[in-house]
Amino acid sequence: MRALARWCFRRRRVVLAVWLAALIGSAVLAQGVGTNFSTKFQLPNTQSAEALSLLQKDFPAASGSSDQIVFHATTGTVRDPAIQARVSQMLQKVSFLPHVRAVTSPYSARGAGQVSKDSTIAFATVLFDGQVKDNPKSAVKAVISTAQAARDGQLQVALGGQDIEQAQQQNSNASTLFGVVFALIVLGVAFGALFAAFLPIITALVAIGIGYSLTGLASHVFSVASFATILGVLIGLGVGVDYALFIVTRHRSGLRAGRSVEESAVVAVNTAGRAVFFAGITVCIALLGQFALGLSFLYGIAVSASVTVILTMLASLTLLPALLGFFGMKVLSRRQRATLATEGPSDEEVTGFWARWAAFIERAPTLPAIASVIVVVVVALPVLTLRLGLADASSDPPGSTTLQAYTLLAKGFGPGVSGPFQLVAELPSAASEPTFAALARSLTREPGVVSVSAPILSPGGKVAVANLYPATSPQSAATTNLLTRLRGQVIPRASAGTGITVLVGGATAIQTDFAHILASKLPLFLAVVVILGFVLLMAVFRSLLVPLIASVMNLLSVGAALGLMNAVFEWGWGHSLFRIATKTPVEVFLPVILISILFGLSMDYEVFLVSRMHEEWAHSRDNRRAVTAGQAATGRVITAAATIMILVFASFALGSNVIIKQFGIGLAGAIVIDAFVVRTVLVPALMHLFGARNWWLPAWLDRVMPQLNVEGADSARPAAATSEPVLVPPGR
Repeated sequence: MRALARWCFRRRRVVLAVWLAALIGSAVLAQGVGTNFSTKFQLPNTQSAEALSLLQKDFPAASGSSDQIVFHATTGTVRDPAIQARVSQMLQKVSFLPHVRAVTSPYSARGAGQVSKDSTIAFATVLFDGQVKDNPKSAVKAVISTAQAARDGQLQVALGGQDIEQAQQQNSNASTLFGVVFALIVLGVAFGALFAAFLPIITALVAIGIGYSLTGLASHVFSVASFATILGVLIGLGVGVDYALFIVTRHRSGLRAGRSVEESAVVAVNTAGRAVFFAGITVCIALLGQFALGLSFLYGIAVSASVTVILTMLASLTLLPALLGFFGMKVLSRRQRATLATEGPSDEEVTGFWARWAAFIERAPTLPAIASVIVVVVVALPVLTLRLGLADASSDPPGSTTLQAYTLLAKGFGPGVSGPFQLVAELPSAASEPTFAALARSLTREPGVVSVSAPILSPGGKVAVANLYPATSPQSAATTNLLTRLRGQVIPRASAGTGITVLVGGATAIQTDFAHILASKLPLFLAVVVILGFVLLMAVFRSLLVPLIASVMNLLSVGAALGLMNAVFEWGWGHSLFRIATKTPVEVFLPVILISILFGLSMDYEVFLVSRMHEEWAHSRDNRRAVTAGQAATGRVITAAATIMILVFASFALGSNVIIKQFGIGLAGAIVIDAFVVRTVLVPALMHLFGARNWWLPAWLDRVMPQLNVEGADSARPAAATSEPVLVPPGR
């Protein structure tokens, strides 16, 4: 690490040129090629997947995705001749657009049920020739523009469905700007020097820019969800500033201790940079661990996020030392430079709040430990009622056409009409179609079912399809319960002895199956991540208790994050504060991503905190002194880094995308708990209570475990010109 840092420092112009060339080149290439974002589900051994496969094989005309064009007559009714003529003409144009297989008009015999009772609202169904992931965004946008051209003062037109939602999704640059501003403010306060404050921002933004472009390019190679770019920005800005902050802090300490600019930068990268490298690798391992879940939807998100994390890590280890060479002594404030010139080098003395707080935890660790556990458990309690799912259009941004369509459909037909179940029947012969029709009609007597459409028979007579409309919205728990009851009890009982196999599929069923599968695999993924963290920390600190405490703390932090998300989005706490329009379940895939990132960040803080304690323990063999000194020396930096990340992540809660809101609030809340409660109170208190047992490892295990050094040779006992802080006890 020393050689890399020195090379980058001395050849800083080359390093800067390479990074700028990568930034500009990737941006130009991405702009020229464009993006091809898509959401790809593969759900083997589920009814929704079997239903889709059956349609694609025997009834391809009904296998594409379906969306709605919704009409609302602001005066009169949709049956007024002028409105009907305008709508019919527009629907005819839509039917001839590329990738549109069929349009069912509310004025046709088949669409007779698509007009509300008061005739003020109606909808047409647009059937595409492929699934959402296969339909070009340009084709969907053509449908949107053609439909909305029919609007006037008498007619409101809105569009709903997954294709429309995918085509309308936009990334929020405002959230990124807020995050950068918040980070600059905290860095300015922490450093007191403008140039030092800009360094972490520059390195993070360069890495994020390249990662953003590479994510767009990767969307042409494999399936990448459209929100992966904004998640990459969020993650990159958070960890990038975090990583650079640790290195810059160590570098500034080295300068004040009398090291030259070059030597201080090299030592900073060789010490704090090792922890950065370790943290970055662990985040990537956790993210890529999502491949073990076997769900293709997560692959693109995991890869794009990992690429961004790797880039921020590499920028911190290469671009940052180069920038330190350009900035020289200006990373110190004017007062610090003047003090250094007049008074000479001096070690940083840890005094003030963190010295007093560490001494307080040392004197009475039991009460703070109990109090902090109570705080974390209370925040985590809502996780006991956590419901994972996928948000429907009721959670879409205000003013979006999909939210308008959902609202109109719910008003005219009930909330379930926007997410019908698709009843796919495999028939012994075409003569069985009346039997299936009778079966479908019988389902309307079931609680929670509003209506069932007339079946459509495939040309070969082997398959029939009907739509079942629930009384509740697609994201409602009642809709999920209805699906379970239909599949497990109602339909098997109704189809017994008929020779007809009825499968329940469609977009809502696919989303429900996806949520069920991923939720069932979440405990396994969490166990793998926790075990991985335990083994890595055991190898670093040669201890059993330290990684055990860290693993339990990670579980508490995850529980607190999920509990907070459930309280806000499912229970409705703070909706006005966060500008959330309706209650929604926690997105089913977010816990996996949140756990991956929180795992890496927790490892980062844990390594930074405990490595200082371990260093003091290695020299003094005094656990109380080691824990107090380590906490006092790292408290300010950890909380400053955490504050930046909290503000960065919280800034994304200001956006309109509910997925990004959940991610931002969940991670911000998790870091509040992890940094300000777990790392600065609970971990030190427990380590005081456990005493020297913290550092015990069986001899046989010590021999077989690999040696991992995350501090480097420069972290040895500080001498006169060291950058390591020296603890000054209160009152001395």
